[in-house]
Amino acid sequence: MQTRTRFAPSPTGYMHIGNLRTALYEYLIARKENGKFILRIEDTDQERFVEGAVDIIYKTLKLAGLVHDEGPDIGGAYGPYVQSERKGMYLEYAKKLVDLGGAYYCFCSKDRLAALKEEQEAAGLGHRYDRHCLNLSREEIQHKLANNEPYVIRQKMPDTGTTSFEDAVYGTITVDNSELDDQILIKTDGLPTYNFANVIDDHQMAISHVVRGNEYLASTPKYNLLYQAYGWDIPTYVHVPLILKASGQKLSKRAGDPSFEDLVSMGYLVEAIVNYVVLLGWSPGDNREIYSLKELEEIFDIKGISKSPAIFDINKLTWMNGEYIRKMPAEEFHKLALPYYEKAITNKNIDTIKLSKLLQLRTEVLTTIPETVDFIDELPDYDIQMYVHKKSKTTLENSLESLNSVLPVLEAISDWNFDAIHEALFAHIEALGIKNSLMLWPIRTAVSGKAVTPGGAVEIADILGKEETLKRIGIGIEKLKSC
Repeated sequence: MQTRTRFAPSPTGYMHIGNLRTALYEYLIARKENGKFILRIEDTDQERFVEGAVDIIYKTLKLAGLVHDEGPDIGGAYGPYVQSERKGMYLEYAKKLVDLGGAYYCFCSKDRLAALKEEQEAAGLGHRYDRHCLNLSREEIQHKLANNEPYVIRQKMPDTGTTSFEDAVYGTITVDNSELDDQILIKTDGLPTYNFANVIDDHQMAISHVVRGNEYLASTPKYNLLYQAYGWDIPTYVHVPLILKASGQKLSKRAGDPSFEDLVSMGYLVEAIVNYVVLLGWSPGDNREIYSLKELEEIFDIKGISKSPAIFDINKLTWMNGEYIRKMPAEEFHKLALPYYEKAITNKNIDTIKLSKLLQLRTEVLTTIPETVDFIDELPDYDIQMYVHKKSKTTLENSLESLNSVLPVLEAISDWNFDAIHEALFAHIEALGIKNSLMLWPIRTAVSGKAVTPGGAVEIADILGKEETLKRIGIGIEKLKSC
């Protein structure tokens, strides 16, 4: 049997991290087994439908490199791949299940169901349907249908015994049938519920593996009973652990937790996000953490999926993003950095390639670039206490001495470049017989006005150019003189 997985998101807005992980696992299972990865849009809940959400799904899969083999946009032998375009068949399947004894018509009004719920809650009981319509005669049912009375179709759960199923992660799960409520399969508008449409679509599309969050473990017996009632093969279930925050709470957009799109806009590389998300609940079995998508396609194994909740740690993602930045070709980093330079640097004479060579080793998230290089366009109005540095043993007094002594040395450089600046500075330091930091710290402070910079005094002076460097050292001297 060919391995066929499906990613079946609902178009209800953004792509949260849990959804992306599900898509990744589905994709990797299919690729590892040379199978098919299918995209299906589950839009039967029209009340939650968000305009533009389908485009977000396509965009996310494309950005992440998850190429589907069948789907609404490319077709396939098992289409249509949008649930709302398949809605005509679900009612027929439900009616067939009624004939098989696995479902029944329910004509209870909203008022009766609300009263039932209120009564059960008052008695301290969990809410469940009381099977008021289970034993309606065929004649009663036909009469009500002929009178166009609103109805739903409910799944008839077994009265006794247990239902068990095998999960690839959690093993054998057994549920007492008395705990299973007679869930609705077809709503009053004739459309299927999520649970019912899922089973029908998965069977019709010959899905072999179903990946979903472990919050669906409790409802899986209901799915199995549907498969059994129809006499269909049951797919392999792969329930994955929750993704939590460090606080133990679930990730939530409402609580400000980032979606996939948010992370990209925050300056994280797609490759790093994908790599990190795969490891949220899965381990390759060794200590290695950096994997390309191609490598993951070859090594991914369901056995590596954990039962324990995964913790989303933005700091760990930031570290991993920095690793990806440092390993990419210099030309690629420069291309990615250019839009961020444009936000902070207007001086067209600045050699941004030199800047990129400094930043690539120090950047973890792209969006931090503007604040890192903002001093290049304009020297900030800094506090002179920045000249005082305990480790470098600099004070306001010796900083002034260093700047005064180095100014003519720098003025004498005719061919302004890194090597010339370096040679002149270190020759001067050696002549004075002082430690490097006593000279370099005051110069870096004067030319940047910042405590943290992407490079040292020589690199910054080289990038700023002779005129701007001398001007800023002059400003530093005046600041120190006036204190």
